[in-house]
This record gives sequence, C-alpha cells and structure tokens, in this order.
Amino acid sequence: MAAAKPSLGRVLPGSSILFLCDMQEKFRHVAYFPQIVSVAARMLKVARLLEVPTVLTEQYPQGLGPTVPELGAAGLQPLPKTCFSMVPVARQELDARPQLRSVLLCGIETQACILNTTLDLLDRGLQVHVVVDACSSRSQVDRLVALARMRQSGAFLSTSEGLILQLVGDSAHPQFKEIQKIIKEPAPDSGLLGLFQGQNPLLR
Repeated sequence: MAAAKPSLGRVLPGSSILFLCDMQEKFRHVAYFPQIVSVAARMLKVARLLEVPTVLTEQYPQGLGPTVPELGAAGLQPLPKTCFSMVPVARQELDARPQLRSVLLCGIETQACILNTTLDLLDRGLQVHVVVDACSSRSQVDRLVALARMRQSGAFLSTSEGLILQLVGDSAHPQFKEIQKIIKEPAPDSGLLGLFQGQNPLLR
C-alpha cells in the first residue's frame, strides 16, 4: 500500500479564512506588539483584496479594551469572548463555509489563545497556518515553546509574505500590483531571528 501523501499546506483564497486574535489596547505591553499589529494589518489588507473572509475577536473587551486602531479593522464586527480559543465564538463562521480548508492565524498571546485556537481548528480537520511574524507573547519563552507545540500538533509555521504570495499565486493576478505595494518593504522585525537561530532544538 502506498504511503499517504503528506499535507503540503497550500493556501487558496477560496478555501481560506483569516483569524485576527485579540489585538487590544490592554495588550500593548506584549513583546513586539507594534510589529505584530503591523504585520497583521498587512494580512488584513491582502485578505480584503483577495476577498478572503476574516474573523476578529476581542478577549473580555470590558476589561481589556477594544481592538487597536492600527490594525485597520474598521468595518469588521469583533466577536467578544472569554474562552482562550477563537473557535467557540467563530463556530458559525466556520460552519457556514463547507469549502473551508485553511485558517491563517494572527494575534496574541501565542501560548494562550493562539495555541488553543490552533488545537481546536486542527481538531476540526482544518489546516492551520500560524503567521509567526504576526503572533507574540509577553514572554518569549512562552512564544517559542507555543510555536514548537503547534508545529508538533500539525500546524504550519509560516511568514506573512510567504502566505501572501501563496494566496495571490501569480504575478499576473489582477490584484498583484496592489499586493506588491503592501509587501514592497520587508515585514518589521518581531524578534524571530533570536528564537530560530542556533538550530533551536524545539523547532527541529
């Protein structure tokens, strides 16, 4: 019997959804917060150009405040939650899209809502692409171990630009010139080199 073909983790606009997790005022102290929000804003701009649906959540907004304006999420209705996963409040969005295959995940904190959202999505049989330059934690140890944990569980660790270019697919795409403007400048440094350098055993 032939071995099962491994999942390649390809992403297509028609079968993908963008999840934006809890980028709120009271989380500004999270490491690399401005950079994380900047990269997530890029992902949102591209999602809008390619008509990729988007889900935005806020963790206990009464206490932790609204989504920061820098994300550029005007027009999105945030889903309030208390659970450390986006999936319970996003279930209706997921169930309404039987063609859905891939979830692109950005936000904070990596060891909490990002990790638990990833596990819940994997449990539903969906591919999860964690946008590593758009996720962070207060503790960089928590961030690193959570990334390793998600990878061990079957999630894909991807950069924003890598995912954007997969989504657009072809320089002949009618939206490519607009997308090219978005990625013309490299994504801001969010401390990833320090996590990945030195053959880190957690990410082998």
